[in-house]
Amino acid sequence: MGKSRLEAFSDGVIAIIITIMVLEMKVPHGSSFAELSPLLPVFLSYVLSFVYVGIYWNNHHHMLQTCNRVTAGILWANLHLLFWLSLFPFATGWMGENHFAALPSAVYGSVLLAAALAYWVLQQTIIAGQGPGSVLARAVGIDWKGKLSPVLYLCAIVSTFFLPWMAQAIFVAVAILWLVPDRRIERTLKHDVSTGGSRT
Repeated sequence: MGKSRLEAFSDGVIAIIITIMVLEMKVPHGSSFAELSPLLPVFLSYVLSFVYVGIYWNNHHHMLQTCNRVTAGILWANLHLLFWLSLFPFATGWMGENHFAALPSAVYGSVLLAAALAYWVLQQTIIAGQGPGSVLARAVGIDWKGKLSPVLYLCAIVSTFFLPWMAQAIFVAVAILWLVPDRRIERTLKHDVSTGGSRT
C-alpha cells in the first residue's frame, strides 16, 4: 500500500470519529437556555476530545510526511492507533453523560493512555523501518512530551477516584501541552531540503 492510501484511510476514519462524537450531543426539545444546561458536560467532553483527535490528526500527518515507504508493520501499527482513537466517541459520551463521574473518567483516561502508547508504537515502527538516522528519528529526539504524557494520564486515571477535578485538569493540561505547535519534523525536513540531506 502506498503512503497516500494510508493517509486517505486514516483521514477518513478520523473524520468519522469526529462525526460520531458530535452526534452524541442530542438536540434539546425545548427552546430555552435551561434545556441546554444538561448538555454542558457532554459539550465540554466533546470539545476536549475534538482537540485531542485534532492533535492526533495533525501529528499523524506530519509523521507520515517523513515516511517514504509503508511496511506491513506500519500498516498494523497504524490500525492499532486507529482502534484506540475509534473508542473516543464511546469514552467521550459516557464521561459526558455521567457528568465526569469516576469510572467513566477513568475509562476516558485509559483510552487516552492507550492511544498515546499506540502512537508511540507507530512512531517507533516507522523509525525501525527507516533507520536511526532517518528524518523522524532525528526530529523526535528525546521526545519529552511523548514520554511525559503517559505518566500524566496514569496520574489522572488514579485521581479520578480521589480528586475527580484534578483528573479533568490533567486531561486539559496535556491537551494544552500538545496544542503548542511542535515544529520538530517541519524544521528537520526544511533543514534536509536546504542542505540536500537524505529523507530516508
